[in-house]
Amino acid sequence: MKPNQRLLSLDALRGFDMLFIMGFSGLVASLCALWPNPFTDAVAGSMGHAAWDGLTHHDTIFPLFLFIAGVSFPFSLAKQRANGLGERAILGKVIRRGVTLVVLGLVYNGLFKLDFASLRVASVLGRIGLAWMFAAILYIYCGVKTRGIVAAAVLIGYSLLLCLVAAPDAPAGADPLSIQGNLAGWVDRQWLPGRILYKTFDPEGLLSTVPAIVSAMFGMFTGEFLRRERPGLTGDRKALYMALAAAAITLVGIAWSGVMPINKKLWSSSFTCVVTGYSLGMFALFYYLIDVRGWKRWTLFFRVIGLNSITIYLAQRIIPFGRISDFFFGGAASKCPETVAAVVNNAGYVAACWLFLYFLYKKNTFLKV
Repeated sequence: MKPNQRLLSLDALRGFDMLFIMGFSGLVASLCALWPNPFTDAVAGSMGHAAWDGLTHHDTIFPLFLFIAGVSFPFSLAKQRANGLGERAILGKVIRRGVTLVVLGLVYNGLFKLDFASLRVASVLGRIGLAWMFAAILYIYCGVKTRGIVAAAVLIGYSLLLCLVAAPDAPAGADPLSIQGNLAGWVDRQWLPGRILYKTFDPEGLLSTVPAIVSAMFGMFTGEFLRRERPGLTGDRKALYMALAAAAITLVGIAWSGVMPINKKLWSSSFTCVVTGYSLGMFALFYYLIDVRGWKRWTLFFRVIGLNSITIYLAQRIIPFGRISDFFFGGAASKCPETVAAVVNNAGYVAACWLFLYFLYKKNTFLKV
């Protein structure tokens, strides 16, 4: 695969992932409310995060985005090297991107309010920036075997640390994997500057960012595999091998959950494996359909979102898409029963966001970090 060849499947999958952040989760939940039953109730429940242990669809959105960012890097690095960029310059770009995402996370959290006493420093964008940056540095300077050892050591070490060491200030007898007793929360309370989201624990805190690096590393392993050119290693086989690897990693995560529960807020080692399996499986599917089979026409809706994913994430904090939706659809919603009105309002919000991105797409305007 050529260094400058763009994987349309990555853009489409990123768009599919961000669609749920763009209001689609609310639309699904409101549609489920039209026909309440155990199945639709379960689907609606999966559109929100698990309270602590457990896994919902909404818990997969963040790690899938990080995985996709990882897949992209081997292609980006190959392109930069092919264009003659030196290692120092490449390292500088990696660090600048990581720091930029941390700063954008602060902006998202309200940096310009200048209320530094209540500013939350930890953020989703900050974790993406830091996890991707450290994974990229490892990719640049370490071979695949070394990186594999590092990934395994991080997941095993993190699991042992949290399972065996409770927070020094935890109540007597507290479970070290509980919200009151976990060591990650104690690290946040001691060294994380700014406001902590849950007062005693931050889901994007310091210690739990370490296993998130492995999520990005898994993406880079995948991108590295895709770039391989070997006799007989066709696109079909690559998709098959990725699907098999996804199943294997998921099974490892499920087995691991017997020791360390699946927990997004702690980014537990079992969570890392299970969501990596999901991410790799979804990518294998999109890669096979789009880049191998060449079925591309249906992808425009998702690519419009995926090509400006950071834009829409930030724009929703700045642009009142809800008011825009209400301007065009509020009248129709007011004439409907409450459950139907919720569907209309949520669909209008998604439409307003997508049309904004489509305008940028037609103008060839993309925010690149």
